Amino acid sequence: MNVRIELTYQTPKGTETGFSSAEMRAGKAILIVEDLERTGRLKNAIFIDSQENQWTMKELKELIKEIQTEPHDVTVYFDGGFDLEAKSSGLGCAIYYQQNGKSFRLRKNAHVEELDSNNEAEYAAFHLGLQELERLGVHDLPVVFIGDSQVIINQLSGEWPCYEAKLSKWADRIENKMSQLGIKPDYELISRKKNREADQLASQALKAIEITGTTELKDN
Repeated sequence: MNVRIELTYQTPKGTETGFSSAEMRAGKAILIVEDLERTGRLKNAIFIDSQENQWTMKELKELIKEIQTEPHDVTVYFDGGFDLEAKSSGLGCAIYYQQNGKSFRLRKNAHVEELDSNNEAEYAAFHLGLQELERLGVHDLPVVFIGDSQVIINQLSGEWPCYEAKLSKWADRIENKMSQLGIKPDYELISRKKNREADQLASQALKAIEITGTTELKDN
């Protein structure tokens, strides 16, 4: 969870001014405010998240404590592949998240035959990632979605309009599910090379190789 700090600083002679920080991780923001409090010159401070919700120090600490037991710091990589000759699609997603002080990676793919294009497969792969987030219990949190499809990233972020009826239905379906889960999306477009993991999962799905599982990631 990222927040920015809005604070009022007071000099020993009573002169006051306000400061606003850049966004940072909530834990780091708390450490900075606690350090400023020790100077005796911090008059007040509030924390503001990306949705403009405001938190006091006590409220933010309680929120972080609660969040630690649930999946958080979530990033979803997604990719879809379409075999024109076989009229079948492979969907892949890799989800990275934190829970109880540990790091995890969930990998999931699926083979489907009712889609008609690569763009539709990309949307379906994104939706597969959302389904897995729902199973994980992710809700009311910011989530980063990363893919190599310029069409899907730009349409979902609102940069490009969506004129195709089938893709528009997928976009509506995705936005409704995110609204239902309270997910606040952030989108990132990367190259196919950097999206290798999700791409491989989609390719394996096209070959009817099923992948599903969660792994705890250990620090090297």
